[in-house]
Amino acid sequence: MDLTAVIRSFKKQKIVTIDQLANWLSCSVVTARRRLKTWRAYTSYNRNGRYYTLPEIAQFNDLGLWRYQGACFSKHGNLKQTLVHLVTHSQHGLNSVELGKLLGLQPRSFLSHFRDHPAIYRENLKGRWIWFAADPGIREQQLQARLAESGAKESRMPSDMEAVMILVDLIGHPQSEVEQIARRLKSKRLDIDATAIRQLLDHHGLLKKTVDTPASDA
Repeated sequence: MDLTAVIRSFKKQKIVTIDQLANWLSCSVVTARRRLKTWRAYTSYNRNGRYYTLPEIAQFNDLGLWRYQGACFSKHGNLKQTLVHLVTHSQHGLNSVELGKLLGLQPRSFLSHFRDHPAIYRENLKGRWIWFAADPGIREQQLQARLAESGAKESRMPSDMEAVMILVDLIGHPQSEVEQIARRLKSKRLDIDATAIRQLLDHHGLLKKTVDTPASDA
């Protein structure tokens, strides 16, 4: 297959493995890797870096991330470089769930490897680990933004209409945790934060007498 045909096939398939590319080029894996370097190709930060794509193929979002058929790519480099970039450039730090959603990965599968990374800093806030930039100035700004956001959520009470919907749901599912109520209401296009639901139930003496402990982070 000539080079023009290879590029055409690459663009059609969008992502390829090194073995596929070597087969298309009728060359060794070493030579195929050199070709990828010349093309400034991106390597997937998941799936053991098995997949490659070209700059003109990847459709990166505002965070510089792109996913295709389960393979994840980043403008910022490998997983370590990408995580550091996301954390240090976030407005209010990121918890494990937020990082997992952004990266398209299960937090427990990668976060434990970054606990001692010199560019990021982990702090426990209200029972949940939050990742901040290691730079003291940036970290302080992120921390204050995180605390302000948390305070705003805690102070919010549901509207009368939302309160009715919450109570109706609770009547139908009396043993539910607040997170379960929030998920059911969200499926009905009513996005109410679990903290607001908890405040409403506590205000009316309806909150279950159990300790709602957040899941431990990696």
